[in-house]
Amino acid sequence: MNIDEKYLLRCIQLAKNGLGSTAPNPMVGAVLVHNNEIIGEGYTSPYGGPHAEVNAINSVSDKSLLKSATLYVTLEPCSHFGLTPPCSDLIVSNTIPKVVIGLQDPHKKVAGKGIAKLRSAGCEVKIGVLENECREHHKRFLTFQERKRPYIILKWAESSDGFIAPEVLKRKNNPEPYWITNIHSRQLVHQWRSEEQAILVGTNTVKEDNPKLNVRDWQGNSPTRVIIDANLVLNSEHNIFDKSIKTIVVHHHKAKAKKQTKIIYEAIDFGENTISQLCSILYKHHITSLIVEGGKKTLQSFIDENIWDEARIFKGTKVFETGLKAPEITGELISSKKIINDTLTVIKND
Repeated sequence: MNIDEKYLLRCIQLAKNGLGSTAPNPMVGAVLVHNNEIIGEGYTSPYGGPHAEVNAINSVSDKSLLKSATLYVTLEPCSHFGLTPPCSDLIVSNTIPKVVIGLQDPHKKVAGKGIAKLRSAGCEVKIGVLENECREHHKRFLTFQERKRPYIILKWAESSDGFIAPEVLKRKNNPEPYWITNIHSRQLVHQWRSEEQAILVGTNTVKEDNPKLNVRDWQGNSPTRVIIDANLVLNSEHNIFDKSIKTIVVHHHKAKAKKQTKIIYEAIDFGENTISQLCSILYKHHITSLIVEGGKKTLQSFIDENIWDEARIFKGTKVFETGLKAPEITGELISSKKIINDTLTVIKND
């Protein structure tokens, strides 16, 4: 690992501090180095706040050092006015002579314009250091910009014999939740919820489990709730309508929605390409990442249309013998680990 890669790796480490709070902005990390010593660091503030480059520059106690420093950043500095001024202008105004960038920003308002502005001001710019690692880190933002949809994570838990729920009669006789995983796995799921911008379930999951779909066993923001309710059969008695969290209900275009405050209704045609239409709606709402928690029909719809990026599958020790079979999925194995007596497998869509 050379010196540029060393400092870019530190940028990626810093950037992870923004997970769950910066979206729809990318979570960027920035490091300022002078004479091979870090003099400033920063990462993207929660949405609407300063970007990583601003925070890094502001953290430098002796600003005179900036004139002979190198700025390392995971993503091309912005060049346009949004909620904050352009970072490239700030870099130029501080006469930072060299900028090392992991990845060019594909956003149409940036897309090389930040790099061009820096170079035209006489700044030396190096691009593509740890590019693959930066692409992996910025996967949510890049998927949103390049594919015009959120980064999609499928998640479910299945019994040791491959069922995600016991048979219907057993559930009716005993409607209490059938926990497949242990408390540690369930806490991890709440951490994941805090990291993603939205969470999605279908009608049957709401009917049977009446979930809140919020963050309880972890610190962080609760994601936007996205509910697929084609025929609008769900009612205000369900927890998803408590109006504590932004909620989007996706229904068939022929079903008439009753307007409610803080509930957004979006219509699609359930005749074909349901998930593609759903993704277009989420793109319109600037949702860069989505975790799909079920149920079986909903999960399988994403798999069948091949619109997913990552699947996180828990396997517990319980045996159901009969019931609702887990979704069928194939992909590239990324990791498999034990969480006490549970096994968590993560695969990517290849």
